[in-house]
Amino acid sequence: MKKQVWNGLWVLVSLCFMVSSCSVTGAKTTEKPAGKVELGIDNLQKDFSLLAGKRVGLITNATGVDSHFHSTIDILKANTNLTALFAPEHGIRGAVDAGGNVGQEIDKKTGLPVYSLYGENRRPTDEMLSQVDVLVYDIQDVGSRFYTYISTMQYAMQAAASHHLPFVVLDRPDPLNGNDVQGAVLEKGFESFVGTTHIPQRYGLTCGELARFMNDADNIHCDLTIIKMSGWKRDMYYEDTGLSCWVLPSPNMPTVDTAVVYPGNCLFEGTNLSEGRGTTKPFELIGAPWIDGQALADAMNDCGLSGVYFRATTFTPSASKYKGESCNGVEVHVTDRSKFDSVLSGMTLLYTIRRLYPDAFRVLDNGQFERLTGTDTVKKGVYSLAELKAAFSRSCATFKEASGKYRLY
Repeated sequence: MKKQVWNGLWVLVSLCFMVSSCSVTGAKTTEKPAGKVELGIDNLQKDFSLLAGKRVGLITNATGVDSHFHSTIDILKANTNLTALFAPEHGIRGAVDAGGNVGQEIDKKTGLPVYSLYGENRRPTDEMLSQVDVLVYDIQDVGSRFYTYISTMQYAMQAAASHHLPFVVLDRPDPLNGNDVQGAVLEKGFESFVGTTHIPQRYGLTCGELARFMNDADNIHCDLTIIKMSGWKRDMYYEDTGLSCWVLPSPNMPTVDTAVVYPGNCLFEGTNLSEGRGTTKPFELIGAPWIDGQALADAMNDCGLSGVYFRATTFTPSASKYKGESCNGVEVHVTDRSKFDSVLSGMTLLYTIRRLYPDAFRVLDNGQFERLTGTDTVKKGVYSLAELKAAFSRSCATFKEASGKYRLY
């Protein structure tokens, strides 16, 4: 009898749970689903006439996929006369580490030649373009000036202009939204492959919009066409797009969270601090063996920066600087993206470390720091943090006004 009563009670509880679950599920189905952004490659698939009758060269990598993870390489191979592939830093499949050699090869799946744009030649040569009538660009960038994919785009646009070839950008979201602009505009004289054009560290444009800006501002004047996205709004971070196809843009850019801190914390590449390469949190972990992590975290949290918390931590990189050595430092926790200024945060962290460890901290002598900051004033300590913040505000306002006419959304 007790067993029967228990079974009855169990059935009753189960039924109540099922009813409750159904009610909740039913409530959810009445909500309007979030709209899903359609990428440039999605919209191109609706009409390939732009590429009809042309030999197509495609600049892409592993991020070149449509919203269903279908490779742009495969899509163009099936629907156009695709004749050549061009690989940026990290290679055509995105597996080569930062600075690693990207060589010429034959794509195993399509049998097409893959020309490296991150090796001896960073611009398409006459030979590379001999079988090409139009260049197509489809790569996901991360919204930061020093990410080399946008440099590859600019160099390829210049090559297209000199060879009188149309250049087509299949547009993709700026994963950091299209409103926020942060940091200093690259100064003249500091151009490099990690900064080819005079834009802020975080520039708030899609790759298509940036191509339009560069085409005019850098006097390229190529025959440029942008295949726009549908449904993208300027206030969207990548997670807001409804797209599930986030493919690592590079081995040390695993998440959008990484991309959020990157515009400021990439600067530590040019110093004797670990920027977290060789850990599971690249650019979110900053430290060195000679730092007191708790003292640094306390000093940074006392600065009162908005939208961020600095937690003392210890990590051991498996690669890059301090490989195999225990490093003390901080993990940068972004608590509110809408208030977080990555560049101001990174500069404050750098100034604080320089103040706390004047004998240990140093900027590397290889020029990388100046190339990343786009100036030599930070290395020289010309400005206080307050003066830097004011300068950032002025330069970003000027850039937003100048770039506004190139916005597509």
